[in-house]
Amino acid sequence: MGRGRRIPGLLVVACAILLATGPARSAEEFEKVGTVGLQFLKIGIGARATAMGSAFVSVADDATSVYWNPAGIARLPDRSLSFHHVEWYADIQLNQAAYVFSVPFLPGAMALHARSLSMGRQPVRTVFRPDGEGVTHDAGDLSLGFSYARMLTDKFSTGLTIHYLQSTLAEWTSEGIAFDFGTLYDTGYQSLTIGMSIQSIGSQMVFVEDPVKLPTTFRVGMSMDLIRVGAQTLLLAGEFQHPPDNEERGNVGAELSVGGFAFLRGGWYYRYDQEHLSIGGGVRVPSLVGNGLVADYSYTENHDLPGIHRLSLDFRF
Repeated sequence: MGRGRRIPGLLVVACAILLATGPARSAEEFEKVGTVGLQFLKIGIGARATAMGSAFVSVADDATSVYWNPAGIARLPDRSLSFHHVEWYADIQLNQAAYVFSVPFLPGAMALHARSLSMGRQPVRTVFRPDGEGVTHDAGDLSLGFSYARMLTDKFSTGLTIHYLQSTLAEWTSEGIAFDFGTLYDTGYQSLTIGMSIQSIGSQMVFVEDPVKLPTTFRVGMSMDLIRVGAQTLLLAGEFQHPPDNEERGNVGAELSVGGFAFLRGGWYYRYDQEHLSIGGGVRVPSLVGNGLVADYSYTENHDLPGIHRLSLDFRF
């Protein structure tokens, strides 16, 4: 820190939370619910991030950064392989695998990742046979992505992702391309970091002759270690989100790390239709290769629907 008056850490964190929850309830807003497609692109990835209330755009320090903020993979010191599983509503499952790596002749980091939303085969129903006609059909969504990120300075990183998207319902299939862009900035004040990302930028897809907009979402947030005592740290994060089909939202989350081997997390979803509170934890299992395996779990409480369970595995080597 340079000379001059130091800003109290609590004040900085308070500003981060205010940034996440700033939009006034009194503002009259038009909620365009149901006006965009590919909704699976909005489902949070990673048990760690979702346990922290999905306030992760400024944290972005593991392989799930390919979803939250691709600039984060530039800061990973090792190669990383992660798997993520979500038990969604109505027996729907969401899975993602990501591999983050680097090559000697190219600065920065790269990642390959695949995400799929799937369900069991569904009966074909008609107006006259609502119980089914004795045949079934497939339905699901797919995203195949490549990410690249690099440090432009010792404090600033940026990243870009390109996705191939596919949505299928019975014999109908729609395909498209989307981009994600993100930045991370280390302010130099203690561990305060600012993150920003824009997800799912792209042209409209066409499904059964009808145009379908992508769920382009803007996120910005701050995070910092509120407490650091020896090997114990308490990370606090706040985030503001602007979705294309709903009102502005806020996310607040925290993570307590005990020696870097055990983790407790909690979060709050502000102005969400369903998500309310989240909790979770994780453990790091030592390994003879690399930095070991981290296993994470999260549970998200909803207002009216059943809670959501997530499991993630992250291996760095």
